[in-house]
Amino acid sequence: MPAFDLPPPELRLHRPAHDEPDDFDAFWHQTLTGPPPGEPLVSAHPVETGLRLTRTWDVTFRGFGGDPVRAWFSRPAGAGEQPLPAVVEYAGYGRGRGLPHERLTWVAAGYAHLLMDNRGQGDQYGCGGDTPDPHAGAAGGPGPAVRGLLDPHDHHYRRLITDAVRAVAAVRALPGVDPSRVAAVGNSQGGGLALAVAGLVPDLSAVLVSAPLLCGIRRALDLTDAGPYGEIAAYLSVHRGAERAAYRTLSYLEGVSFARRAHAPAHFGVGLRDTVCPPSGAYAAFNRYGELSGAAPRTEIHAYPFNGHEGGDAVHVRRQLGWLARVWATD
Repeated sequence: MPAFDLPPPELRLHRPAHDEPDDFDAFWHQTLTGPPPGEPLVSAHPVETGLRLTRTWDVTFRGFGGDPVRAWFSRPAGAGEQPLPAVVEYAGYGRGRGLPHERLTWVAAGYAHLLMDNRGQGDQYGCGGDTPDPHAGAAGGPGPAVRGLLDPHDHHYRRLITDAVRAVAAVRALPGVDPSRVAAVGNSQGGGLALAVAGLVPDLSAVLVSAPLLCGIRRALDLTDAGPYGEIAAYLSVHRGAERAAYRTLSYLEGVSFARRAHAPAHFGVGLRDTVCPPSGAYAAFNRYGELSGAAPRTEIHAYPFNGHEGGDAVHVRRQLGWLARVWATD
């Protein structure tokens, strides 16, 4: 697929006018201060994985509405009990947490690692998930992007973003974690979740985002029918006249709005031929990152001109590892 979005010089300056609901902050404050009562962490049980260099626990924490959310928590086996910086990772669209040996990069780098399960997902890629979504009965289509599309209080991503925020609280409650050094990491849907966490958790230590979903949503719907945006377009093609309600709901999930409120240093990656999450959305979030927080956070972005949704792949991961090590070395 040839490049289809703005040319690179325009992307680097892409800072579109941004319209967000007046009650955006109130909406998320009300969401995050609601139930559940009590501590975020419910349980953490060691599991046998067959890996001699990694220790893993099956974790359950309280997510949206107090619902139990599953996660894998892993640490390097040779680290003893010393507190380690922690990486909270969010999986892509349609994936669950899978199996504990699937994602070992951050553990191999010497960090504690929490991989959050995606509620109500896990049936499209990977090795499945273990967290149901008991609130998925509102009007909308079958895919997560359109569940509850007509009301922001009902939408799947309100619940999933809340889970993502509470995953940070859960990892900070686990033994052997340095609570002052927690990073949010994700690709695609996971990148959108990490960016939302950056905007909602003011003391996050770092955020690493690649090919983020939910950034520049209105423009993405005009550019592509691929992936989750295609699901939204397909729903609206049947439910003619529902655009206004859908756009209102999506405005509470817009990644640029979260990016504007972020404080933590941020590392972005984007493929300029990405038709799933158009690059203009990532640049809109990058170029407005931290503008409301007053923090002037350290940021950088890496573009891959001939790559699509895979972006820089392992080359980009190598850059992420080096960047995060430098950020935490200066903390």
